[in-house]
Amino acid sequence: MRSQSKADAILAAPSVKSLNPGSNLTFVFVPDILANGAYDEAVKGVDYVIHIASPITNGFTAEEWESKLVEAALKSTLGILESSVKEPKIKRVVITSSAIAVIPWKQFVLEESDEVFDGKTAATIPSGPFHSEFEAYAASKIHALRASNNFIEQKKPNFDVVNILPTFVFGRNELVTDAKDITSGTNAVLFGPILGNKAEIPLPGSSVHVNDVAWLHVQALLPKIPGNQNFPANSQGLGGTVYDDALKIVAEHYPDAVAKGLLPNNGAQPTKKVKFDASRTEETFGMKFKSYEDQVRSLTDQYLELKVSA
Repeated sequence: MRSQSKADAILAAPSVKSLNPGSNLTFVFVPDILANGAYDEAVKGVDYVIHIASPITNGFTAEEWESKLVEAALKSTLGILESSVKEPKIKRVVITSSAIAVIPWKQFVLEESDEVFDGKTAATIPSGPFHSEFEAYAASKIHALRASNNFIEQKKPNFDVVNILPTFVFGRNELVTDAKDITSGTNAVLFGPILGNKAEIPLPGSSVHVNDVAWLHVQALLPKIPGNQNFPANSQGLGGTVYDDALKIVAEHYPDAVAKGLLPNNGAQPTKKVKFDASRTEETFGMKFKSYEDQVRSLTDQYLELKVSA
């Protein structure tokens, strides 16, 4: 973790508190994940690493996109791999990558295509200058994925690497404790229309439940999961997610909340089709991704619980 306050937030999460982890859950603080040797102390004596630290879009200026996103993601990924080489016990490193690392920018954001993407190869790195922060973020994930693949090929460490490739991640966020913050992060895409927000720009129709993403990271540590591979995380099959289906789901399952105005349920989020095939992940891990309805209900339940407790 970067700070004690972040560790405290994790310890306060209901699911973690229910486990009563005590000394079974400990923290190492790495204030600057981009410093040279940042993870050296953190990986000492450990057998496995799950690396989920990477910069995300955060309102950076165009002048900051290269340094705050692209260079930061690359250095963060290489940093954990370089530190892991120094610990001979480590058997596997699991890294949070992204669908945007394997689906070309144009097909993911700008154009509809019938091409099916399965996550096996990294996309071509977009050449700058970038036209948006999200495009710079895409470049950062492509750079990081290519770097991890090249590291394994060139360094041939004692461990292998598994990259998890989520699409838009939705669902209950236990670190949100106030209803007004329910749209923090990618949950804004799902819940914005439910709160009445009307977006105009279509977004790729690809989503995955946050619980599935977490589960995959842990299961990826098992020896039965082949290493040095990329595994897509995406629900709804090749048909993908239609974001405004959330309005139908809410109308069906929360009619009283809609009638009372707690859920305006009259917004819009246009969808752009993209075919991201995660069937190999389901087969390899022996699981079925939760549906978009599961994602919608998970987040709506949390929102209503927070409104009632306010």
